[in-house]
Amino acid sequence: MAFEELKHDFSEIDKEVSAYVEHSLEYAKLKSFKISMVLVTYFAKVVLIGVLAILTLLFLSLAASFALGEELDNLLYGFLIVGLIYLLLAFVGYVLREKLNKPILRMFSKHYFDES
Repeated sequence: MAFEELKHDFSEIDKEVSAYVEHSLEYAKLKSFKISMVLVTYFAKVVLIGVLAILTLLFLSLAASFALGEELDNLLYGFLIVGLIYLLLAFVGYVLREKLNKPILRMFSKHYFDES
C-alpha cells in the first residue's frame, strides 16, 4: 500500500515538473520575443530617424557651405570651414564615446529584466 502511494506521489511530481519545465520554456520564448521586438523596433526607429537626420544635415551643410563661400568670395573656404566643424564634432564624439555605454545598457536592461 505504501509503495503504491509513493509511486502515485512520484508520478504527480513528474507531472508537476514537466508542467513547470513546459511553462518555463514558454515564458523564455515569450521573453526572448519581447526583447527581440524591442530591439528590432528600436533599431528601425534609429535607422529611420538617422536617415532623415543625415539627409537634413546634408542639405543644411550644403546651404551653410555655399553661404559661407559667398560671404568669403571663395566657395572652397566655405566647404573647408563646414568640413572642419564636422571634424571637430567627430573628435568630440570620439572622446565621449565611452559615456554612451551606460545609458544604452540601462535602457536595454530595463527591457530585459522587466518582470511584467
